[in-house]
Amino acid sequence: MSRRHLLKRALGGVALATAFPHSGYALSEDLSQVSAPRVRESFDFGWKFLKGDTVGAQEQEFADSGWRNVDLPHDWSIEGPYSEKEPAGAPGGYLPAGIGWYRKRFFVPEAYRDRTILVEFDGVYQNSEVWINGEYLGKRPYGFVPFAYDSTKHLRFGSENLIAVRVDNSLQPNCRWYSGSGIYRHTWLLVTNQVHVAHSGTFVTFPLVSREAATCRIETTIRNDGKSDVLCTLATSILGSDG
Repeated sequence: MSRRHLLKRALGGVALATAFPHSGYALSEDLSQVSAPRVRESFDFGWKFLKGDTVGAQEQEFADSGWRNVDLPHDWSIEGPYSEKEPAGAPGGYLPAGIGWYRKRFFVPEAYRDRTILVEFDGVYQNSEVWINGEYLGKRPYGFVPFAYDSTKHLRFGSENLIAVRVDNSLQPNCRWYSGSGIYRHTWLLVTNQVHVAHSGTFVTFPLVSREAATCRIETTIRNDGKSDVLCTLATSILGSDG
């Protein structure tokens, strides 16, 4: 049996996250999803975008009625115009970079109050900063890796919320190939129980592999975001390609 086949069979049942259809501006109020231990919904729809920098765009009362409506993934560089004078030069396709802002309003049902809610970005190019309801979540000083922020304590349950993202790709040239600018990959809302497998908390390696067998090592990090200790059991299943 080949190494590739062994890896394929051993990893067949390791994936933990379950994807659900997007619900636009709000987390689903479907009780079957609210009670599910792990819900991952698309966060790609209903954004507003401004090319250029501005002051105060992270605040909820900021007026964004003149901003463009966009869905993600989105790249503002590819919209042009082309110019040999652009600082990104040939590797950047002679296209503009600069700074851009994204804003999105979304509703979180009261039923999610006792859950942990993360906002996930599969990729933002680059130097992104994120706010929820005016509260600063952090900065990702890079553009090619996914990242996530725990937004639970900043959310207003049973009410409208605002997320704002500032993207700074103004320092040029900064890449050997065309990178684009903006939130160029998908975004997600991840909802879990307070006791849950941590974000990116499962690590699988195969320290010994031969034609006859493979040793699979699985390390799992469990988080408890509640206020009291909880006794829990971790069960890991490895499924082959035949189920």
